Amino acid sequence: MHQIVDSHCHLDYEGLAENLPAMVQRCADAGVGLMLSISSRVAQFPKLLEIAEAYDNVFCTVGTHPHNAHEEPDVSVADLVKLTNHPKVVGIGEVGLDYHYDLSPREAQMKGFRTHIAAAREAGLPLVIHTREAEDDTARVLEEEMRKGAFKAVLHCFTSKQWLAEKGVELGLCVSFSGILTYKSADDLRVTAKALPMASLLVETDSPFLAPSPYRGKPNEPSYVLKTLEHLAVIRGVTSNEMAKITSDNFFRLFSKVARPAAFT
Repeated sequence: MHQIVDSHCHLDYEGLAENLPAMVQRCADAGVGLMLSISSRVAQFPKLLEIAEAYDNVFCTVGTHPHNAHEEPDVSVADLVKLTNHPKVVGIGEVGLDYHYDLSPREAQMKGFRTHIAAAREAGLPLVIHTREAEDDTARVLEEEMRKGAFKAVLHCFTSKQWLAEKGVELGLCVSFSGILTYKSADDLRVTAKALPMASLLVETDSPFLAPSPYRGKPNEPSYVLKTLEHLAVIRGVTSNEMAKITSDNFFRLFSKVARPAAFT
């Protein structure tokens, strides 16, 4: 079996951070050869970077989640770009718009979104985008910002309408699917996953959240990305091994700062 990348997890969150050695070993046993741990608060970035530094196959991003945008309104493009100078920091975010929970004022979310896009453009690193029930504004911002200068990005844990995924692909973005893809109620999402170009597909856990079937309702962890990948392979009519290679190749193309380990060749 080809090695798999978990393109989005939160190893610094409770439920994972206190069990890292055992969790990393379970990843190795499951063929998950690389993990990208995603930042949600710049203020907590040192803890995340410490985890990435401790494991050869863990990398990280830097950024402020839309839920926390009001907590870090003064994080600047320069602040973010400076933190990407570390070799383990390979992306910007996660950032974006969440109109489902509205835990942060929409104005703060929008300001943070554009700031992070500018940082991704300046650093030449991909942006990790969170969007929920904000399709119109997300598409508008992406189109406006792309006209200012191209940048790479991924629509992570995609659950939005298919047209937004297609708009993202049109703009050169990747689309990442989580364990939600395995849920019985996710028929529309499976239709989207079947329709997109193979070259745009990534898989993730978003752990410790959203465990795939048959682990739904339990704490999630990166080794479970195998279940999502197997489900995506069935949807696309390819073997799990083929899908592992496709999604890994897509990851290394997008997150080009990550040198491809020998295990992925």
